[in-house]
Amino acid sequence: MFELTGKVAIITGSSRGIGRAIAEAMARAGARVVISSRKAPACEAVAAGIVAAGGEALAVPCNISDRAQLEALVARTVGHCGRLDILVCNAAVNPYFGPMATMPDEAYEKIMGSNVRSNFWLCNLAAAQMAQHGGGSILLISSIGANQGSATLGVYGISKAADFALVRNLAIEWGPRGIRANGIAPGLIRTDFSRALWENAELLRRAEAGTPLGRLGQPEDIGGVAVFLASPAAAFLTGQTLIVDGGLSIREPA
Repeated sequence: MFELTGKVAIITGSSRGIGRAIAEAMARAGARVVISSRKAPACEAVAAGIVAAGGEALAVPCNISDRAQLEALVARTVGHCGRLDILVCNAAVNPYFGPMATMPDEAYEKIMGSNVRSNFWLCNLAAAQMAQHGGGSILLISSIGANQGSATLGVYGISKAADFALVRNLAIEWGPRGIRANGIAPGLIRTDFSRALWENAELLRRAEAGTPLGRLGQPEDIGGVAVFLASPAAAFLTGQTLIVDGGLSIREPA
């Protein structure tokens, strides 16, 4: 039910953290994975590790804010592998930490451009290829910040809330062509992206105390969920965003 053999998957932002864990998990499930982030050496190192472990991987560097590079990412994947079955939009940015009232326009444009517009571009490019082979699976990596207000990460949360809506609309538009679209909204995961949060002793203590499972998430906790959503086990699941946060968001307020 969780077999991905013969499938081809692009995972953006997969040179580290959640993206890397998803790529490695999909490779273990049998998929040929395309490792993509901005820096070629980092992509090549992850791809080499997957190959050394017995998997199949291709490194294709890409800056997601550049539509031409996204087009090249899809074209090279299809040219090398012959098809595209799975897309994981994981790459995202957050160059600003603070109140929205003092946020520079440049930071706003960067967040919304990279986290929303780039996903919109890439999903449509990938879906057009998937439809030629009878369908596929699109996954967007959102955040529990999409369901919360924040005095310091407000626009990042807004960008991640857009993923919820994009998933629903992709599911409706491309469902008749056999393409499913779903999202994952992780809680606090121990990655470089969230280092400022979990390296703060007080924030870490509060997060662990408020989580029913009593710990932070690890990137591998998201990898398994991504394999499930991309696999035949989720064949009738589309338009949904799964919250993967150790129970943090369902905890009764203190």
